[in-house]
Amino acid sequence: MTASQGRRPARPVGRPPASRLIGLLVILVVGFGGIVARLVVLQVKDAGALETLALDQRVHRVALPAARGSILDRSGAPIAVSVPAKAVYADPTLVRDRKGEAAAVAGTLGLDARTVAVALRQRTRFVYLARGVDVAKAARLEARHLAGIGFLDESRRSYPGGALAPQVLGFVGVDGTGLDGLELQYQRLLAGRAGHAIVEQDPRGTLIPQGDNSDRPPVPGSDLVLTIDRDIQYRAQASLASAVRSNHAKGGTIVVMDPHSGEILAMATFPWYDPRDIAGSNPDRFRNRAVTDVYEPGSVNKVITASAALESGVMSTSRQLTITDGYTLYGKTFTDAHPHPTEQMTLGDILAYSSNVGAITVAHMLGPTRFASFLYRFGLDEPTGLLFPGESRGILPPVSQWSGTSMGTIPIGQGIAVTPLQMADVYATIANGGVWVEPRLVRATISPDGRRVPTPAGRTRRVVSAGTAGEVAQMLGYAVDVGTGQEAQIPGYWVAGKTGTARKVLADGTGYSDKYIASFIGFAPASRPALVIAAVLDEPSTVYGGVAAAPLFQEVARFALARLRVPPAAKLPIPPHAVGSG
Repeated sequence: MTASQGRRPARPVGRPPASRLIGLLVILVVGFGGIVARLVVLQVKDAGALETLALDQRVHRVALPAARGSILDRSGAPIAVSVPAKAVYADPTLVRDRKGEAAAVAGTLGLDARTVAVALRQRTRFVYLARGVDVAKAARLEARHLAGIGFLDESRRSYPGGALAPQVLGFVGVDGTGLDGLELQYQRLLAGRAGHAIVEQDPRGTLIPQGDNSDRPPVPGSDLVLTIDRDIQYRAQASLASAVRSNHAKGGTIVVMDPHSGEILAMATFPWYDPRDIAGSNPDRFRNRAVTDVYEPGSVNKVITASAALESGVMSTSRQLTITDGYTLYGKTFTDAHPHPTEQMTLGDILAYSSNVGAITVAHMLGPTRFASFLYRFGLDEPTGLLFPGESRGILPPVSQWSGTSMGTIPIGQGIAVTPLQMADVYATIANGGVWVEPRLVRATISPDGRRVPTPAGRTRRVVSAGTAGEVAQMLGYAVDVGTGQEAQIPGYWVAGKTGTARKVLADGTGYSDKYIASFIGFAPASRPALVIAAVLDEPSTVYGGVAAAPLFQEVARFALARLRVPPAAKLPIPPHAVGSG
């Protein structure tokens, strides 16, 4: 056998075996099959989820806050307005230099750089860095073109008059929501309706021209026109602050109102706060104590005792009572502020010289049930109808819970608690001829289209007859003319009013402290009332209402009468009296 016969035939060069081709074909088929399967999953099964994810990445819904309505005084002068501002936000996923951008933002806006840096490290597409930023500051920051930093139009509250009636107005939060006072009470009306914008952006934050860009414009809020007179409010606050300081008092409250319409012309509590610096203010100063806090009224409550006696017919203005220096009930002796011998007193004398014994004597002639009915008729133990946030209804125990000494304490304004506004309403009822009128702080609203809608008149009810109210007014004029309220006299005008001095209840309610609430509540002119003013001082060193509170009433009343151009009126007739008559 030759060599050529023993060798295998050579394979043709460049022709792979069939098995290799088949294997390659299988690999290609499997690969393409996997791709097709994945495409089917992506295009069919996961299509909706991926589309939603893509939209979330490029489509953004941006809230467009509505311009908050303004708060105006009764003449239309602005007290609280909203001014343009900017909200500064960040998309941390787009920020390139967190440390550098944090320093730039903090330096321009006056923020803490570490706080900004923490915000820029958040795993989110949107985070606020600052709200209510001044437009000029925001413009300086925007000019630096920092990656991932954006700006939104918004507004912030501004107060042209500064700290004018802050406890009445209340304040708003950083998001523009009312948190206290009228801002809270009328939140829905003032806030309007927010809108929104839908924008499509590429990964760099640039708007996509053919993207889904649409918006729903916001609807501005309505304006509030208050009953407050800006000038009277300012003077009332200045006088109140001065009175608190000069009497070394803990604080004080003043209310000025029109007795016929119930409109409140001024309302203030000292100390107050600056609404431009809520964060730096003491929260204890936020309360509008004229309507939220109660106190034992003391002798100013004797006007209800006198009114009840006249209206019920158990007393006349000319009847004289024998008044001793003390009245004992269940082992407790009530005395007048100053010792005196047994005297003959008319109802006018009892009010003018603020006789505790006389008031208790008259109340016993009425009896508990009838006396209590007049306390309720004058509005004690019920909200005034102002609907102010946090308003107190006062404290008046039902007759069934009165103790043996209640007919000694309540007629002289102890053992019950009222708000300053409730007691101002009592005197307004007398000044308005015996008709109680619901107080109010809002005169009208102005809609975004400029339409003015007056506030409906409040509730009214007759409490005592016009004749009784007129006789009580004469007694109150007598009290200012010759009695304890002489410091409230105004040259050229006749004033009617009553002093009050009440010991404060201990915090634990177990008794009375050695601290006092001094007050004076009255109206002027006495024969044709235009104003009712309640002046209350908390813990004055001068103690007595006639010394501490009556001068405050006089100062505010003089200004308000001049401001409203109220002419003098005739003097009320002097009621029958016995003390000092000779």
